[in-house]
Amino acid sequence: MAELVYPPVIGAARTIFKSMDLKFDIVGADNIPRRGGAVLVSNHIGYLDFVFAGLAARPAKRLVRFMAKESVFRHKVSGPLMRAMKHIPVDRSQGVHAYRHALTALRSGEVIGVFPEATISESFTLKNFKSGAARLAQEAGVPLLPMALWGTQRLWTKGHKRDLGRHHFPITIRVGEPLEADPAEQAEKITDRLRARVQDLLEAAQRAYPVRPKGPDDTWWIPAHLGGSAPAAPGGAA
Repeated sequence: MAELVYPPVIGAARTIFKSMDLKFDIVGADNIPRRGGAVLVSNHIGYLDFVFAGLAARPAKRLVRFMAKESVFRHKVSGPLMRAMKHIPVDRSQGVHAYRHALTALRSGEVIGVFPEATISESFTLKNFKSGAARLAQEAGVPLLPMALWGTQRLWTKGHKRDLGRHHFPITIRVGEPLEADPAEQAEKITDRLRARVQDLLEAAQRAYPVRPKGPDDTWWIPAHLGGSAPAAPGGAA
């Protein structure tokens, strides 16, 4: 079926980002396959992460179908758009339905986007990963694609007002090599390896980020373990 909504939405987003003069640094986009199913797995630090993760798939001409909380689909504006772009609603009390929906999409050759932390990390560090992405990849027989985003938290994140002005913010994206999900391996072990890959990519993105806080009042977007004033990660995890 023709994609009547998703491409125009991407075009509108790119126009908005151009007007904001965002500076994109994307490395590893060639790791996203041009055909066939895959599970794209990213860290989650801002409300617009699904947009930026989806942009990284543009060079491969792929449209990513993201799994998102069901409440987003009830919103009078975002709901119709999310459904038209064939994203997948997740009702945490009935997760089996979303899982089956994603599995069917993967088997039909779609790229499914997952944020395995299940919520925005207010510390901007990796939280524990849920094993659903690994189980989907195992059952569908598709690879996992690790990704890390950095800088998106400066635009709009939990506990902070939107800042969508023309601030020339850099957005750094790193996509890693595909990770195979062997059906014979425990999903939890695959998840551990996946999280380690995302952690490596996140650290690479942070090292490559071209700007630093402007002063003491601009350290909120930096994790505590890197000298910033973001809330410390539970348990002191980096």
